[in-house]
Parts: sequence; C-alpha cells; structure tokens
Amino acid sequence: MQDKEVGVMVPDRKLPIGIQEFEKLIREGYIYVDKTDYVYRLAQSGLPYFLSRPRRFGKSLFLSTLRAYFEGKKELFTGLKIMELEGDGPDAWQKYPVFYFDFNKDEYKRETAIENVLEGHLEKWEKQYRVDKGTYSLAGRFQNLIEKAYEVSGKPVVVLVDEYDKALLESDEERLEHNKAVFKGFFSTLKSYDYYLKFVFLTGVTKFSKVSIFSDLNQLNDISLDQDYNGICGITQSELTDTFAIEIELLAQKEGIDRETCIAELKKMYDGYHFSYDVEGVYNPFSLLNAFYKKNFGMYWFATGTPTFLIDKLKKSGFDAKQITEGELYAPETVLTDYRFDNPNPIPLFYQSGYLTIKGYDKKYRSYQLGYPNDEVKYGFLESLAPYFLHEEKALDPLDIRSFGMDIEKGRTDSLKDRFTALFARLPYPDDERQVEQNFQNVIYIVFMLLGQYTMTEIHSAKGRADCIVETDDYVYIFEFKRDKSADEALQQIEDMGYALPYAADKRTLLKIGVNFDSKERSIAGWQVSK
Repeated sequence: MQDKEVGVMVPDRKLPIGIQEFEKLIREGYIYVDKTDYVYRLAQSGLPYFLSRPRRFGKSLFLSTLRAYFEGKKELFTGLKIMELEGDGPDAWQKYPVFYFDFNKDEYKRETAIENVLEGHLEKWEKQYRVDKGTYSLAGRFQNLIEKAYEVSGKPVVVLVDEYDKALLESDEERLEHNKAVFKGFFSTLKSYDYYLKFVFLTGVTKFSKVSIFSDLNQLNDISLDQDYNGICGITQSELTDTFAIEIELLAQKEGIDRETCIAELKKMYDGYHFSYDVEGVYNPFSLLNAFYKKNFGMYWFATGTPTFLIDKLKKSGFDAKQITEGELYAPETVLTDYRFDNPNPIPLFYQSGYLTIKGYDKKYRSYQLGYPNDEVKYGFLESLAPYFLHEEKALDPLDIRSFGMDIEKGRTDSLKDRFTALFARLPYPDDERQVEQNFQNVIYIVFMLLGQYTMTEIHSAKGRADCIVETDDYVYIFEFKRDKSADEALQQIEDMGYALPYAADKRTLLKIGVNFDSKERSIAGWQVSK
C-alpha cells in the first residue's frame, strides 16, 4: 500500500493477535493501543480493584502492562502517555515485588487441578525468595511469601490475578464447590494483609457475587460498570482511526470500498460494546485485529467459543430471545453483576460473557437496557439459536439463509413457499400446544432476523402492524402469518389494517403475502400472494 503522506509503499504492520504479554509486544514491535493512562490512574489510587470484561477483550494484556509498570521497566513505556504522567520525581518508576497469577493456561475438570496451578505459582516464588514451604497450607504459604517479599524488598507487594473465574466456569458441578472453596480460602489472605500490599487487581469474565472469593474480598473496588473505565479494554473510535489508519486503508483497498465505508462496516460489525451508560462504544479488539490481518469482515470473536452453555441456560430459563431485538430487555445493576452457577436468570451470564451489552439506562427504575452489541454477535448468536428451536444439530446454515435471501431479492414467491414448507416440516412435535405456537413463531423470527444481514427487515409483534416487512432494491414484502386459520384471512388483515399504505408511492414492486400454518400437519396449509 502507498502512504499518501510520504509517498512510499507501506508493508503490513505487526498486529498483536493473541499477544497478551506487554513486554513481548513492545520489544518485538507490535502495534500497541496506548492504555497506560489507565495504568497510572489505577496505580496512584492504591485501591484493590476488580474488572469484568468478556473473553478476548484485552484483560490479560492490560494486567501484563500493570506488571511491567510495577516492575519498574521504564524503557518499555517510551513514547507512551504514562511517561509524561509519571514524570521524573523520586517516586517515579519504583520497582515492587509482583505476584502474578495466571489462570488461563490450564483446564479445571481434573481433580486437584486448581491446587496444582496454585502450587506451581507458589513453588516458583518460594525458590525466588528462598522460602521453605514447610507444612503450611496453600494460603499459609502465600502469606509467608507476601511477608518475605516485603522484608527483602522493603516495599509493599503487588498482587495481579488474571481470569480468576476460568477455574469456576470450566468446572463441572462436582468440582465447582470445591474450586470455589479453594479460591475463597487462598485469596481471603489479601483481606487481612493490607499493611503488606501496594496494589491488588483481579480480572475475570464474570463476577461471582455472594459466592467464591468475593464474600471475603468485599473491599475490592469493582470498576466493571464505571463510566471512567469504559474504555480500559477494547478499542474506541478515536483509537481505531488514530492507531490503525494504515490497516483501514489496506482493508478498504482489499474490499474495493472507500475509507469511510470501511470504517462504517467495521463499526457495524465490531463496535457497540458499552460497559456503562452515556459512554462511547468500544470495539472488540480480537475481531478488529483479525479483520485487519485477514482483510475480511468475518465473525472472529464469535467463532472462538461456542455459546452452548448459554443456549442451555436459555432452555432452562424459558427466556424469550425476541426481547433482545425488540429493545424490551432491562436489568438493574444488581442483576448484571450477580452471576451464580445455579441462577436460573440467564441475563447476568449473557451480559458478562459479551453476548449482550448496555444500550441505555432508565433512570426512574435504575435499570440498564440491554441488546446485541453488533452484527457479529447478533447474527452469530441467532444462527446458534436455530438448532435449539428446531431441535436439530444444525438447523440453518449460511447456504440456507443465502437461498432465502436470493429468493427474496428475485421476487421468487413460489420458491419462498417451498422453503418455508420444508422448514416448518422440521419442527419438533411437543405435547404442549403452546410450545407448537412458540416454535412456529421462533422459526419465523430466526429466519427473518438472519435475513437482516442481506436485506432491510423489520419484525413486529404489536397489534396493528404486519408480522414482518422485508425491503430490497426491487421489492417490498409484507408478510402476515396465521396458525390454524386461513391465508385469505391473513391477506385480508394486511388490507384491512393498511399495512401497505406507507409504500403507496414506492416505485418498487409490493408483494403482500398471507400464510397459514397447520399445527397438526406441521406444514403450510395456505399461501396467498397479492401484488
């Protein structure tokens, strides 16, 4: 690519995909989005902190940056914001003993897995500080290490804990209570050791409220929903345009679009995370970096982890997924921050895992409005919902939706009828009549929501509005679906209620389609089209 300012060819730069170590990132010349002003602000307060963010959102890199700072590695921060903030006073760039716990690198279904990880960390530090582990418990050995590090260095200790909850989220039910008890016993040490501590920072995907380690660590300052820390992880709009100007140009060139169109597409796909209200949206860094590396608008973050556990949670709760799209999902802060393994409410896990984000705030009821952050999450999640509604391993693949879309674009109503007939024939046969209605409505919902990737689609459920309206360059479709009535009745409702009036002056072809679904036969019993 040619840099327009200097007039030379610019090669692809090193994108830090999967790089979670700050020192490696800086020394090897990877692009770094400067978050060191947050490091300085937190370090100066001296408070113990907790931060929850979705997976692959930059938590580990930020924690690694904190470690480099507290280890006094000034040379790594040349040219970054913190250099000016820190200055050259007598207290600048002090080196402190750092205990860094990383729970990313193991799996926790094995017996004593959590003890083995803690043991590995402690043995390394006991060797460093020449401390005999003796017959002490794990918690006792940690206490001895904190005291010894303070004695040797003459300075208080920094404790950093990365992804504390991985050992809890990946535990089966049999190991969960055991792992929670181990954590609670081990890290409760911190509560009574304030004298020896300079700084404490824990990260995770979820906050296990009232259980696990937090009942004994109630002094932790949870900044997960603080407006001032909304952009501590992820990438803001200004960071995107300032840091990745070259990558935006390269992607735009590959896609055959201009720069502004490219930014708009990136925003639609990967922006939209809000970790408080009235704050700037944040881009998913993992997806953004992969889009730049592969020069393609793909679903990268969603593809790295299956939401099976979320779907299972959805099944058990009876939660209506349509609430998300219709903007009717609200939750108070106490719900968002209260994840419990046995909690039947799926909203805390959906939010903390990154499948929902904050869209607004109702001050009267002190509740957050929730919704999908962006198209990557929205369409990825909807595709994973389809097998659940149809009770099949793979109910709708992209080729099926593409075929629906092609028929819509070409005005092929007979082919559309065949596709819906085949789809409804795959509905399960529940004993509960209400479930028949629910499955029927859910299939319609999923199909048309997924079509929203390719067309302008509106789905309505309020009285006086059509079930679904789809717009393409050449056609406007107005659908009305009935169950165990008649297609003529559905078509007549479109006429009587004036659903087509907003399109009276539209030059596109208007297609009104009334559909009747026979619940006993599990098939379309009537399909009427009026132009």
